Amino acid sequence: MKNELDSKFVLAVFEKIRLLGEKTEEGHVLEGVTAWTDFDGYTVYLQDHQVQLSWGFHNQYHYQYDNAEQLEQFLTRLRHINHTY
Repeated sequence: MKNELDSKFVLAVFEKIRLLGEKTEEGHVLEGVTAWTDFDGYTVYLQDHQVQLSWGFHNQYHYQYDNAEQLEQFLTRLRHINHTY
């Protein structure tokens, strides 16, 4: 999975969710995806109900999910947010 995600894409989606999403206790939510950062802002998180993506320093990232179909649905959702907003 490494090197398949573009930092500009991830950060653009994160910023769109942060600016346009509904603020909640967990972060900002848009189209079912929640976005937040850790306390120092070095790691950003994007999460839906099945997948979590953490994007950190030096563009290192990690997914948490149970199966490939969940990951593909998550990435489709992120692409939708990026193109729609």
